[in-house]
Amino acid sequence: MAEAPQPNSTFSRPTFFILTGIPGLAGAQAWLTLVFGPMYLLSLLGNGALLTVMQIDPTLHQPMFLLLAMLAATDLGLATSVAPGLLAVLWLGPRPVPYAACLVQMFFVHALTAVESGVLLAMACDRAVAVGRLLHYSVLVTKACMGYAALALALRAVSIVVPFPLLVARFEHFQATTIDHAYCAHMAVVELVVGNTRSNNLYGLALSLAVSGVDILGITGSYGLIAQAVLRLPTREARAKAFGTCSSHICVILAFYVPGLFSYLTHRFGRHTVPKPVHILLSNIYLLLPPALNPLIYGARTKQIRDHLLEIFTFRKSQF
Repeated sequence: MAEAPQPNSTFSRPTFFILTGIPGLAGAQAWLTLVFGPMYLLSLLGNGALLTVMQIDPTLHQPMFLLLAMLAATDLGLATSVAPGLLAVLWLGPRPVPYAACLVQMFFVHALTAVESGVLLAMACDRAVAVGRLLHYSVLVTKACMGYAALALALRAVSIVVPFPLLVARFEHFQATTIDHAYCAHMAVVELVVGNTRSNNLYGLALSLAVSGVDILGITGSYGLIAQAVLRLPTREARAKAFGTCSSHICVILAFYVPGLFSYLTHRFGRHTVPKPVHILLSNIYLLLPPALNPLIYGARTKQIRDHLLEIFTFRKSQF
């Protein structure tokens, strides 16, 4: 274990940090594995099942389902970048994390969050074209288009998130080696830095506005176009059917952005009023809840996927 820091003491760049999990909960942390453990298991099984079904069924090799595959793969990566370490801390107590591994985790958590936000924007644009320009959908939205979109989202995430670990790596001295968090969040590490962290704070704020802000505006604009197209349809049944194609996506958007909004607001504006354990809980829920819920939402509400899963389970049951 690392030596407990003394008041006004500083540490040169440490070889490792110590993650404490959720401070203030002490032994109660172990009970949280009953919450986050099933979330991670659902993420693995649900997203793995979605990816398997979409790979083995050629009828699902369509642009809409390729976007869903991107979302499932991103969810798997995001949950796996956080959950194993989180569960280890909650169950076994504080644990050391190598300095380099902490920076790598910081990169992947923030990069995959940015990718997920971008995929939700791409899915909103896809739905806008499917509802508003249905006759031209097969021409405007192709597999090649999905490939370019995936590449663009990956490049965007890498280019805007790489500065996070680099801005931390430039500091040589830290106030402590203990991170009061369950994973290596950027701002949780920056709080330990000795020096001027203004650039880190400003970049974190700018990144939130540039990624989530722009993506939310794009999603809002896409649904504005969808609403216009739906209202122009002649019958109530046609309007309900057109809007029904977007219902799964709306549920996924709410599952991702609502916890994220609460986490962001408590961090930026409730630091002195919201207890720190609540903030850390919200940040972990924000990262693990969407990967757990998304496959349930799409598996239950997308007929092609639901039918294929039922065929698989029915076939296996008949074998026994």
